[in-house]
Amino acid sequence: MNNREKQAVRAEKKQQKLDAGFMASLFPEVQSISISMVYSQKEIRQALPRTVNFFPTSYALFRVDCLSKDCIEGGFDFTRIISSMIGNRKITSSGKLGCEGGPAADHSAIVYDVAIQYT
Repeated sequence: MNNREKQAVRAEKKQQKLDAGFMASLFPEVQSISISMVYSQKEIRQALPRTVNFFPTSYALFRVDCLSKDCIEGGFDFTRIISSMIGNRKITSSGKLGCEGGPAADHSAIVYDVAIQYT
C-alpha cells in the first residue's frame, strides 16, 4: 500500500468515527465499556492480551483492527454485540470472533469479554 492509499484509509477511518457519533449522545445511560481480548494468530506463538475502553467522550465506533499486517479492511466489529447488550441492559458478554477481512492468510482470532457499566 503506497502513501496515498494509506492516507485515504486513515481519512476513511476518521470519517467513520465522526459518523458514529459520541457514546454520550447515543448511549447516555452508559458510563463505560471495556472490551478485554486475547488475540491468537498463526504467526504468533503466544496469545496477546489487549483491553480497549470506551467512555462517554469516546466515539461509538466499536471496531478493533486485525493484527495481520496484510489484512485489508478487516478486524472485529463489536457494534451488534454492544448494542444488544445495552438494549437488554446486560453487563457482561463473552465469546469468540474471527477477523472479517481479506485476503491475508494469517488473520487474527480473538476470545473476548465485554463489560458495561451503567449510570
